[in-house]
Amino acid sequence: MMHWFEGPLAAFDTETTGVDVEEDRIVSAALVLQDAAGGRLRVTRWLVNPGIPVPPGATEIHGLTDDHLQRNGRWPAPVVEEIARALAEQCATGRPLVVMNAPFDLTLLDRELRRHRASSLAGYLRNKPLCVLDPRVLDKHLDRYRKGRRTLTDLCELYGVTLDGAHDAAADAAASLELVRAVGRRFSARLERLSPAEVHSLQAVWHAAQARGLQAWFEKSGTPEVVDPAWPLRPELPAAA
Repeated sequence: MMHWFEGPLAAFDTETTGVDVEEDRIVSAALVLQDAAGGRLRVTRWLVNPGIPVPPGATEIHGLTDDHLQRNGRWPAPVVEEIARALAEQCATGRPLVVMNAPFDLTLLDRELRRHRASSLAGYLRNKPLCVLDPRVLDKHLDRYRKGRRTLTDLCELYGVTLDGAHDAAADAAASLELVRAVGRRFSARLERLSPAEVHSLQAVWHAAQARGLQAWFEKSGTPEVVDPAWPLRPELPAAA
């Protein structure tokens, strides 16, 4: 019997102008499909002219400059619709979607859809169940007492996953996909009896608990940062009065 973490998976990743999901923009994205562990990867890439300047700090991370995006990127409106339809297609087939730090990428995509298409990610899913596997949440719950950072680079090193070309959307998505397989194998005794849908539901609970713990630590240390417990998508902010 093939366990879910050895079977069909999709993975999604973005590169952006910054880390504010409400204001920053997508500059590149990738969707990676694999029908079984060790199988051929099928990759779809998007390059976006975000319509706003790309801060130097963001360019230093992913290497995408204003000039390159203006010359080679497409306008956001058709791109974000293509991305949303591609994700919805995977959800319709029941293929789990791997997204490292899902509340960032999925919320940012949702805000881009609202900005450019007057719609939302939920609007494109049209009641198709979203089944997300987030290696960061999985690792943090299954190995909660391990010290150290849990970035994609750190987790790939820990689990022996190759990450070639970090901060390229396709490379990061492919590595995240392999990372979920590696986490599944390491903790198979705790995961193999669960369906991907059950793992999705549990991650929402696990992430909320993780957020509460981090929030308590911030408050104790006097840090004003607020941690959002929502997963895999943050709710839309209420409109200003």
